[in-house]
Amino acid sequence: MGNEQKILLVDDEQDILEFLSYNLKKEGYIVYTAGNGKEAITIAKSENPDLIILDVMMPDMDGIETCRELREIPGLKNVMIAFLTARNEDYSQIAGFDVGADDYINKPIKPRVLVSRIKALLRRGIGIEPTKIDNAETGGIKIDRERYVIEKDGLEISLPKKEFELIALLASKPGKVFTREVILDKVWGNEVVVGDRTIDVHIRKLREKIGEDFIKTIKGIGYKFEF
Repeated sequence: MGNEQKILLVDDEQDILEFLSYNLKKEGYIVYTAGNGKEAITIAKSENPDLIILDVMMPDMDGIETCRELREIPGLKNVMIAFLTARNEDYSQIAGFDVGADDYINKPIKPRVLVSRIKALLRRGIGIEPTKIDNAETGGIKIDRERYVIEKDGLEISLPKKEFELIALLASKPGKVFTREVILDKVWGNEVVVGDRTIDVHIRKLREKIGEDFIKTIKGIGYKFEF
């Protein structure tokens, strides 16, 4: 009891909020609930939770849009966000990763499984350090670990946490090929299963922001950073 970590649950179905809230409070988490995206953003700004669990399908502002807005708030850029969804379609997961989600939890979910997944997510949130570099400069790209920003050609580019950790890992050893398995372990940890598509989406987003030339695909193996 009393681990003081804060979780914000967002779902338009009150019975789901009550079920999740009950099981998480039993584990000693501080739990806040919101019935829609706008309410979630207000609570998140004031309470700064460690983890936000968002239902994908909500009226007015769905989980994808809510996540996008949360990620635009400076103080919430690195909070862990997981989507709660009964839908397993690939497109909804890709859309979620595009706006900065860290993971998916499929419902219905058993209480014990829920608690296990949330513990794993929170462990990831408090810091799997992918590399030991602090502030590095590689090939015209400066990586600032303190502020989770990179600087390219004198311009600052602010990145979501996972995108930043991915580029920091690859740039820590230019020319070294990092396998998909190593990338998943170092950036996402091995507690929660995420698919290859997760890496692909994050690589694509990075290339959009820093250019196509720095991250090379090694077909069937992984990726490397070059300059």
